[in-house]
Amino acid sequence: MRLIDTHTHLDFPDFDADRDEVLARSRALGVQRMVVLGVYQANWQRLWRLVEANEGLFAALGLHPVYLDDHQPQHLAELRDWLGKLAGHGKLCAIGEFGLDYYLAELDRERQQELFEAQLELAVAFELPVLLHVRRAHAATIATLKRFRPTHGGIIHAFAGSYEEAREYIKLGFRLGLGGAATWPQANRLRKVVAQLPLESIVLETDAPDMAPAMHPNQRNSPEYLTDICAELAALRGVTPEELATASSRNADELFGWK
Repeated sequence: MRLIDTHTHLDFPDFDADRDEVLARSRALGVQRMVVLGVYQANWQRLWRLVEANEGLFAALGLHPVYLDDHQPQHLAELRDWLGKLAGHGKLCAIGEFGLDYYLAELDRERQQELFEAQLELAVAFELPVLLHVRRAHAATIATLKRFRPTHGGIIHAFAGSYEEAREYIKLGFRLGLGGAATWPQANRLRKVVAQLPLESIVLETDAPDMAPAMHPNQRNSPEYLTDICAELAALRGVTPEELATASSRNADELFGWK
């Protein structure tokens, strides 16, 4: 089985004690490629060193809405500089993680929107996919994407919207990132949506170290759990884990332009 984890934060300190072991176990289980996403300017260099040093790791760089107060105006200029410096580099696969978060009331929505649009402009300019954080903000995100229409599409990370919202994203050329949230039996609404999604719209992810799946509750999440996530979501959809792994990996390959 060949798997791709399209959303991790393997650079986080949670993995400092055993990162090499986690990577080895994940690869042994068939997780061949993992995307590591930047969330603020201060972690881009650390993240880039990590992906350069490890086969099968790829980088996305972005300014996450949850860290809104950490972002300075010059960080957007620095992001542009990074993207320009790394243009065409095989280890850079996307811009992200960025987007809109309406769940946390303290995050100023106008500032979020400005940052969201500025990074979409970079995605268009550098012809890169976008990896989007969307929490209770699907309507605003869809409306914005319809205006900017990033030509290389992207992924809606940890998708938990309605089937109608899923269809809007798919029409815009986006894939839907599915991970631990849909493995929990109490997530009835989400599980019903996941069962209906077109196979060609799905990519798998962990969000490690966060969003642990139901079979590993209250634990640090890890790319090595992607096999369990795949098995649970395959059963939910009535296909084999191998079928879901093949389809989701093919979808990720197409999105990121991987051979």
